[in-house]
Amino acid sequence: MATNDAPPRWDRRMQQRLARGEAAALGELYDRFASLVHGLAHRVLEDEQAADGITRDVFTHVWENPEEYDPQEGPLRSWVATLTHRLAVRRLRATGTAALARGGGGSVEELERKVHRASAAARADYIVQSMPAPLRAALERAYFQRRDYRQTATDLGITEDEARRRLRLGLQLLSTAHGPGPSGVPPEHGGAV
Repeated sequence: MATNDAPPRWDRRMQQRLARGEAAALGELYDRFASLVHGLAHRVLEDEQAADGITRDVFTHVWENPEEYDPQEGPLRSWVATLTHRLAVRRLRATGTAALARGGGGSVEELERKVHRASAAARADYIVQSMPAPLRAALERAYFQRRDYRQTATDLGITEDEARRRLRLGLQLLSTAHGPGPSGVPPEHGGAV
């Protein structure tokens, strides 16, 4: 499972190891981020085989181009997630455009709406998985268990003010998932995907 807060030092060392061609570094990177990559790709493409292909493409790209990652721009996790998103959206557009060319119904506008919805959903998943556990726990209780802030406070053993703060902050973070307009272009890799 991926670690949410990979230290920048780890990110730089990983990049250096990949640049030296250490196969073990690629294995370690894969172990840490494969579920993130596959999950984001599947969320955008809604297709297991396509998500498998994107996962291979992402790790191949990282292996062949480790110098593209700039630690000053943000965590390696965000760069990998943005790369995943970009490749998955590109594939979604290509398959959608091919379907349109074959007369498969729909329109360019419908395709772009689908891309935008898939992008927002993938960014929301990434944001939730990346947020600190206390925020995630409060949101999960409020959303999935339909608990109000008082019940959430009791469940978590915190004050009602703290429960409200966590819920507000978690919702503010989630509100950024809708990010850019219908073009589906994610924020640059220093931001959330």
